[in-house]
Amino acid sequence: MKLRLSFLTLGVQDIARARLFYEGLGLHPHRSSNEQVCMFQLPQGMVLALFGREDLAIDSGLPPGSGSRVAMACNLGSREEVDELLARAERLGGSISTPAGLAPWGIYRGYFTDPDGHAWEVAFNDQTRMDDQGGLWLI
Repeated sequence: MKLRLSFLTLGVQDIARARLFYEGLGLHPHRSSNEQVCMFQLPQGMVLALFGREDLAIDSGLPPGSGSRVAMACNLGSREEVDELLARAERLGGSISTPAGLAPWGIYRGYFTDPDGHAWEVAFNDQTRMDDQGGLWLI
């Protein structure tokens, strides 16, 4: 189990506007994108996601109104690895802001914040595939 950056989620004010912006830069939305989230597969095996700013704050366990603007995500190979990494982060001085569990959209995830308050989502998602170099690919 390795901590690696696989998702970068931007908390945006207007998903439709942000989607058009990133499309204009040449990115193509993944077919699983919808009105609540827009995902772009990046060629390096990473995913850029656009999520409502307040929804991101709530999802990451931060106070509503904090307007969280970014959350990093580490996708792992199993639920057990998610639990292990969250426990390790807490032992090292991080805080669990959202305990591990099933999200409404079906992935197993939890959030921790590092000692400086940066949010990390730790997830297992069977709708993704990881390559040998740790790149994450939407399927």
